[in-house]
Amino acid sequence: MTIDPDILIDWFDDHARDLPWRSPDCAAWGVLVSEIMLQQTPVARVLPVWQEWLRRWPSPAALAGASQAEVLRAWGKLGYPRRALRLHAAASAIAEQHDDTVPADVAALEALPGIGTYTARAVAAFAYGRRVPVVDTNVRRVVARAVHGAGDAGPSTSTKDLTDVDELLPASQERAARFSAALMELGALVCTARSPRCQDCPVRASCAWQRAGKPAYTGPAKPVQRFAGTDRQVRGLLLDVLRDTAEPVTKTRLDTVWPQDGQRDRCLDSLLADGLVEQTADGRFALPGEQ
Repeated sequence: MTIDPDILIDWFDDHARDLPWRSPDCAAWGVLVSEIMLQQTPVARVLPVWQEWLRRWPSPAALAGASQAEVLRAWGKLGYPRRALRLHAAASAIAEQHDDTVPADVAALEALPGIGTYTARAVAAFAYGRRVPVVDTNVRRVVARAVHGAGDAGPSTSTKDLTDVDELLPASQERAARFSAALMELGALVCTARSPRCQDCPVRASCAWQRAGKPAYTGPAKPVQRFAGTDRQVRGLLLDVLRDTAEPVTKTRLDTVWPQDGQRDRCLDSLLADGLVEQTADGRFALPGEQ
């Protein structure tokens, strides 16, 4: 089985969400920022933050000139704040090593701090129209169903996943990039994990999963991500205190955000280890660079 590029691209032309980082006027820097922000974060939460970042830091050099504390404050509640520091580091490398222009080559993108396989290929495809496979969770699910007839993709296998998608791409650079975006959009809007809207799917007629009777996924169970009570929540509460003040705070002030001493202290230690928090000479705590 395969996926007809013409059918899927036509569907994308008619149904794609109007997102600013998809605009022809959006530079590669805007695409890179969007891809970092969108990791494990819904579009609705990313959109206003992305717009503010591009207004405030319209180039890699502009972001590189900001302090880490400024960057973490602007990141706000997007979650996974280490992404903000990685983006800051990547911006510095782009400004210093690439003349303030986001590179188009996958290898050069992967050499940037904090830029992995997915992000490098996404920027190459969506910012520069390159013919490279772009594989995220949505794409893996679409391919698993439409091509392999499985209910879901199961554990990630990077080499196989990239090969599967590469074999589906049209030969044309421009159409391949458009097809990659369409695959991702289909998984996000129609071929969803829990309630796929098969009646609205443009490739339903050729879908191997449909032809097989839509068998249930029987592979390894995926871990359910919870938030309440986790270290992620506690880390976020600690960072909220520091983002809301320009001065270092005492340990006593941080102790008020969570009642369980052991978990709270463990989370504070992890923030220090990740470089998201620094301790001053007098024992207080602050965002990096604000001592």
